[in-house]
Amino acid sequence: MSETPDPEVVELAGKVFDLARTGDAEALAAYVDAGVPANLTNEKGDSLVMLAAYHGHADAVGTLLARGADADRANDRGQTPLAGAVFKGEDEVVRVLLAGGANPEAGTPSAVDTARMFGKAELLELFGAQ
Repeated sequence: MSETPDPEVVELAGKVFDLARTGDAEALAAYVDAGVPANLTNEKGDSLVMLAAYHGHADAVGTLLARGADADRANDRGQTPLAGAVFKGEDEVVRVLLAGGANPEAGTPSAVDTARMFGKAELLELFGAQ
């Protein structure tokens, strides 16, 4: 097995990561339905869900979750999509992730910790935390 990644695979992965960043839910659905892993991660461990969540694309997040993506998949720094959405102030994404089973206590810092850091009482209430 070759240690050097196939350039065409690398190019395709880059395209799919860009689709997550720009929130193209329809194209993401097509790629995942065609066999791209819903939990694909980049060199930093950021999943497609993480990238879509961090950039505020609730529809793309929901599309990926509906296709089996892990709502709590942490990146290499221990950050979860939910904590990223809290940090970025993406309340719609927060709700989509919670509906998709995201755990507000997962990750470092967790979404609960992040909401506390930024004084987001409404999110703490939503998470059932104080």
